[in-house]
Amino acid sequence: MRLSLLIIVLVSALSASAAEVKLEKGDHICLIGNELGERMQHHNYWESLLHQSFPQHELTVRNLCFPGDEPMDRIRSKNFGDPDSHLTHSKASVVMMFFGFNESFAGEEGLAEFTDQMTQLVNETKAKDYSGNGAPKIILVSPIAFEKTGDKNLPDGSQHNPRLEMYTAALADVAKQTEVGFVDLFHPSQKLFESHDERLTLNGSHLNEKGYQALAPAFVSAMGGSDAAEIKPELKAEVDDKNFHWWHRYRAVNGFSIYGDRGLAGQDGTRTYNNRDVMERERAILDQMTANRDARIWAIAQGGSVPAEVDDSNTLPFINVTTNVGGADDVNKKRGKLGSLDYHTAAEQQKMFELADGLQIELFASEEQFPELANPVSLQFDNKGRLWVSTMASYPHWQPKSKLDDKLLILEDVDNDGKADECKVFAGGLHQPTGFELGKGGAFIAQQPDILFAQDLDGDDAADTVIRKLAGFCSADSHHGISAFEWGPGGNLYFEEGTFKYSQVESPYGLNRLHEGGIWQYHPVTERFGVHVSVAFSNPWGHVFDRWGQNFIGDASPGFSYWAAPISGKIQYPMKHPGGSQHRRVAKLETSDGIAGGDPKFALPTLYPKRTRPLGGCAMISSRHFPDEWQGNFLVTNCIGDRAVLNHKITEDGSGFVGVEVEKIVEGKDGNFRPVDLQIAPDGSLYIVDWHNALIGHLQHNLRDPSRDHSHGRIWRITHKTRPLVEPANIAGQPIAALLDLLKLPEDRTRYRVRRELAEQDPAEVVAAVNEWTKNLDPSDADYDHHLTEALWVCQTHHAIQTELLGQVLNAKDHRARAAATRVVSFWADDLDSPIELLTPRINDEHPRVRLEAVRALSFLSGDEAAELALEVLNHDVDDALQYTLEETLRQLEQ
Repeated sequence: MRLSLLIIVLVSALSASAAEVKLEKGDHICLIGNELGERMQHHNYWESLLHQSFPQHELTVRNLCFPGDEPMDRIRSKNFGDPDSHLTHSKASVVMMFFGFNESFAGEEGLAEFTDQMTQLVNETKAKDYSGNGAPKIILVSPIAFEKTGDKNLPDGSQHNPRLEMYTAALADVAKQTEVGFVDLFHPSQKLFESHDERLTLNGSHLNEKGYQALAPAFVSAMGGSDAAEIKPELKAEVDDKNFHWWHRYRAVNGFSIYGDRGLAGQDGTRTYNNRDVMERERAILDQMTANRDARIWAIAQGGSVPAEVDDSNTLPFINVTTNVGGADDVNKKRGKLGSLDYHTAAEQQKMFELADGLQIELFASEEQFPELANPVSLQFDNKGRLWVSTMASYPHWQPKSKLDDKLLILEDVDNDGKADECKVFAGGLHQPTGFELGKGGAFIAQQPDILFAQDLDGDDAADTVIRKLAGFCSADSHHGISAFEWGPGGNLYFEEGTFKYSQVESPYGLNRLHEGGIWQYHPVTERFGVHVSVAFSNPWGHVFDRWGQNFIGDASPGFSYWAAPISGKIQYPMKHPGGSQHRRVAKLETSDGIAGGDPKFALPTLYPKRTRPLGGCAMISSRHFPDEWQGNFLVTNCIGDRAVLNHKITEDGSGFVGVEVEKIVEGKDGNFRPVDLQIAPDGSLYIVDWHNALIGHLQHNLRDPSRDHSHGRIWRITHKTRPLVEPANIAGQPIAALLDLLKLPEDRTRYRVRRELAEQDPAEVVAAVNEWTKNLDPSDADYDHHLTEALWVCQTHHAIQTELLGQVLNAKDHRARAAATRVVSFWADDLDSPIELLTPRINDEHPRVRLEAVRALSFLSGDEAAELALEVLNHDVDDALQYTLEETLRQLEQ
């Protein structure tokens, strides 16, 4: 009753007029705030219609928004610059503020603080002079409504819209009290959602392309412009091009090597220039190129025409550095980091490998046959058995005036001779696709600060649509960018970020933040998004799950690997779990924010003693093609020290695991061999991505060092000489019943692809088939518990809460199944009637790993009851990993 009354009172504020903001000729309009505003530069209907409505005004628009921004809480990587510095750089005479969505999750209780903060922000901004012509005009822009998507797995808006309407009214009141402008987008968007049959949002809360197009007329009309729906396509094309160049200037990848701590690194051969010198010049060039496109926009808006090609001859020259490669004092050569600028052919390189007994290596593909395979970085096999590879010829950073065309390729071995016969470009025009994964009818592709989703709609193996699926990741470093994409067995998509990164990602469930390294998780069915692991990693580049859903992580720079369960409990931002090579530095940051950073004495030990560094991709041997004693071994690629695939025997130890290094799989004596990713193929062989570059490193060499290679890249295939290959499973397009039976196969990656195929089937049909399949399983089968676990994961993938099946697996004979089911409880905690009742027996389970999973799961609950239950684990023997997990769960529950 109180909430309804409050809404009525606040909505009445909307009838009160805010100050009218009149745009003037030459105004520089800057947008600040959240994702609603940030996405407008990628869907340029509002700005195009604005220029079309005010053709003589010659307006300049610069988008300074960041997903996740709040009035007084906007996290950035080091030295990015505060909002005032960017508003000054852009000479803002009009500031448009997009706030209210993220803050609305605080509900009625947060309304007073939001109002105070917005009032403070407006008053502070009114006191500034960014343009040199006096205080800026200010326009507050409300959040949009939440769309009722009709998707039962998404919120229906019944809780969101009352909150959003309250915060819209609060913004209107702030605008009135401070005498600034106000645009109500909540009510116009609500009407649009009700009048359109097709979806106008990606997830209920964020507009899609059609949504921005539909809302633009109402938005521009509220600013005194035209409400015409038709936009000149040639005008929008120019706005698109202008914002492309501004985006790469403002959201520059490798910011930490431009204005951050590594800007002074990367000395060229003459020691005249460093990264900052060279890259700040390029940002200045991008400013000039953006301004050149402003002039073209004005000309077209006024009814004129422009040349087909943009004239950028007025820009500053690039700084052309000299290489620092070579010479007696070359530090990289001394450290073994430098290969040879005289590249071997693939045939010559093949003779330079040393392999474990019984193994042989062959070339699957190289740049010699397929020039598109330049700087390959990540691989995946699709459900048809074809190899997909992402390439980064623009590495380490796209240069203005050059073609931006990194790629996602499909390589196919048509005649099954172990060599690629065809190469197709699935998606081009990408930038730094450090990782990707297939699924849900398309490909999720890293392109920091975004994750794209590309789909082939007509079956020609080329993407027809590409959308920004997720946004808000930090772009501070291309080396530490989004990577190691991996589907968890329960349908979550995981990907990693390294240190120096400060990310803010919005979702229909609230704002998520992560700083200084960690692993994200995303469930594409529910659109739930959050942090899986928050530890002060340096640069995690490896992630893999074993047969029972236990996951393992590789941290590239220090070469450490970890068992993930203890460090994947919930921890509230900005806290981080103790551990990782950056722990002490990050702990200081947390302490400065008034939150304890965790006691280093409880830092989780690494999976095995590190001998060398760094490491890239991770994999587990699960293939009948390789010897029995190798099954379950943990493989990591080493691209500098040994230039090898390192091999580790993993065994259970108490609640967790320990590893020991055994004989390497392969070592390359060619100094340019740079293994960065690997995976078990459908036929059981092992594929390795060879970045193949003489020069490696972003501290040692300038980002524009001319010795950086942008043309080589190789894929190698390792097989056993005497053991038969595995018969590849027929997965793509198979009926559900047949797919479920394939879950009985021993190869982990086969079942991985089967689960990926099942994830694309009708949920109701899948769940019905799973129920029938489990009924017909033989309880005397040695793998019975594992089959049930696979069935549970399939249901989790479809967000089908099956309490009876969950109970079966929670009480399975095999402790590994019970541990897996206990982790499912942590994911389903919000959907189960009483998760704490399910976790109580697990706290007292006979096996320590189940107890550890139960303690971890309790971190996702709240209240004294959860804390008291967690402490019951002390009635049993507690090893270091369990002690660590308990300490971290209690620390979280205290919040």
